[in-house]
Amino acid sequence: MIPGSHGSRTAILMLEHKGVPYRRVDVLTGAHPIVARLHGFGTGGQTRHVDGRRTRGLRLGDRLATVPALAAGDERISTNHGIARFLDERHPDPPLLPSDPDERAAVEDAERWANETLQMVTRRILGVAFVRDPRGFSRSTADGRHGYMLYRSERARRLIVPRLLGGTFAAGRSAEAGLLAELPALLDRVDALIADGVIGGEQLNAADFMVAPCLALTLYRPDVKPMFEGRPALELVDRLLPEPS
Repeated sequence: MIPGSHGSRTAILMLEHKGVPYRRVDVLTGAHPIVARLHGFGTGGQTRHVDGRRTRGLRLGDRLATVPALAAGDERISTNHGIARFLDERHPDPPLLPSDPDERAAVEDAERWANETLQMVTRRILGVAFVRDPRGFSRSTADGRHGYMLYRSERARRLIVPRLLGGTFAAGRSAEAGLLAELPALLDRVDALIADGVIGGEQLNAADFMVAPCLALTLYRPDVKPMFEGRPALELVDRLLPEPS
């Protein structure tokens, strides 16, 4: 995994949900597609887009390998989609996906939306903040619900993260207003999923573990916190990923 990654946190939450012992291996952010490839991992067949296009960084990552990645004996499993199903096969209880076909379909639809849409938008919302204020956000992201963001060194965060997120995920300054305008509708959808019982129930599932880390990432920005106030979406994040004490 890479530190601070909401996708990597999803994998950790699923492993902890299962009670499966694991060893976390952090790799250098930016070098992770090469490192993962050298250790036998792939892309899991994913093809990522941002605003309908594929940046150079996305094309490179989707060609080499991705994290999170799980090694289990000789097996190498990439992407949270693959990890969730591997864990359910090897460690059935408690399940990550419901046994009832209709409930499973609803959870998988929410999981797919979180992976394809929510994950990218929330990543870019933090990215544009870094591009606009590298010094301020390099300091404020030293700790948070996902720990420090991408690099332990404040100087590395200030110098590298704006270029990495700005370029790979098209998180330039001009995108900020549009991305923030999207957030209330995304939160509405999360609240609706909770109201419908798809996520946020007594028995957590793969979609819960995908959605909550995405929302936790945006909460590294203090200015978006008022959008979360009073929402079930915030209760879900607090339940799975509380503020560090």
